[in-house]
Amino acid sequence: MGMLKEFKDFTLRGNVIDLAVAVIIGAAFGAIVASLVDAIITPLLLTPALQAAHLQNIEDLKWGNVKYGAFLGAVIKFIIFAFVLFLIVKSFKAMERKQVPPASEPSATEKLLAEIRDELKKK
Repeated sequence: MGMLKEFKDFTLRGNVIDLAVAVIIGAAFGAIVASLVDAIITPLLLTPALQAAHLQNIEDLKWGNVKYGAFLGAVIKFIIFAFVLFLIVKSFKAMERKQVPPASEPSATEKLLAEIRDELKKK
């Protein structure tokens, strides 16, 4: 049972949770960057080069291969994913606060010792 408590203390430590969140958000943001490159930037760069050889008129050049929907979908997935992760971390932090024992009222002996200490300081 001791190892389980140590593991729980380790996982609820703020730095470990923050590091895990950073890694997960970084991976999810990587999907946005990949979508931006694959769905928008690459078609914008390749479409004119591929179509230029077949075009007689520059006005016929189209950007029809750009997939804005795929990029927007990746952004929406990221926002949802980040919000769910925020809720999970928030619940971990709430659990952590509940585990901290509240400051207890000093016992009668502690009060008496404090009075004695105070009287000795006066003399």
